[in-house]
Amino acid sequence: MNAEISRRDVLRSASLAMAAGTAAAIAPAMLSAVEPVSRRTAAEPFGYMFNTSTIRGQTIALPQEVEIVAKAGYHAIEPWTREIDAFVQEGGSLKDLGKKIADLGLTVESAIGFAEWIVDDDAKRAQGLETARRDMDRLVQLGGKRIAAPPVGATNQTDLNLSAAAERYHALLEIGRNIGIVPQVEVWGFSKSLSKLGETLFVAAECRHADACILPDIYHLYKGGSDFEGVKLLSSAAVHVFHVNDYPADPPRAMIADANRVYPGDGIAPLKPVLRTLRDSGFRGYLSLELFNRDYWKQDPFEVARTGLEKMRTTVQQALS
Repeated sequence: MNAEISRRDVLRSASLAMAAGTAAAIAPAMLSAVEPVSRRTAAEPFGYMFNTSTIRGQTIALPQEVEIVAKAGYHAIEPWTREIDAFVQEGGSLKDLGKKIADLGLTVESAIGFAEWIVDDDAKRAQGLETARRDMDRLVQLGGKRIAAPPVGATNQTDLNLSAAAERYHALLEIGRNIGIVPQVEVWGFSKSLSKLGETLFVAAECRHADACILPDIYHLYKGGSDFEGVKLLSSAAVHVFHVNDYPADPPRAMIADANRVYPGDGIAPLKPVLRTLRDSGFRGYLSLELFNRDYWKQDPFEVARTGLEKMRTTVQQALS
């Protein structure tokens, strides 16, 4: 997840949707008779979730994304708060959509938000906490459980006080506890604050709150320069959702961007040892496919979702066999 993507690509989405054209228009119609999927079985070590960024270029409404995700066979969906906001602004009922999600056998294990909860400016931080409160209020109506808490507003800050950030994370967690949503402090590799796993772990460990947890991401760990050996320090209580993707050898780390993410198994990321480490740590949470690949945005959204799940499952099977 990347705020830069969020801001700069909004205007490009319309043209990408036109390029996708027929595929994006046909897929939701074909899924009108979608049946509920099978729920996660006890034999599966991880749950499989779909982050809607993976098909954001097709500009599909949230209810249709839900159908695509269910038909593809995922256990959960991870929407963005801006999609939820758009749905509400268009007169949609969150309660009804939550029922549809549940009826199709899905859960909302996490969502992606951009509240400025971590910034030094008191007024901006207060406004950010109100944004977070609104986002979580809406999310809980969908049956949501968690929300990403990246360092929005501090991405260019090199002198962020991590102890102060931990106190601010505590305040955010308290809001979430009152609503019923758990904020997950997120590693952002492109940022100048919380770009590394160790920094993010510090904030979670020092916030003095029982609900503290982090949201790691394969791409962001690589982009931020964290060694994947650090994943061994994560307990099953520290992580509930892990963003999964892959990256190519070229462009190099310094130049790689979100748009370069590829399906699991199609790049050079050490996914198999990471997955084994997660399994051995007791992690039984959700692997969420989060991609921003513009080539995928030009393709049929259902095929992208289906292919992503197949590649995730294949990678897990190869890692754990």
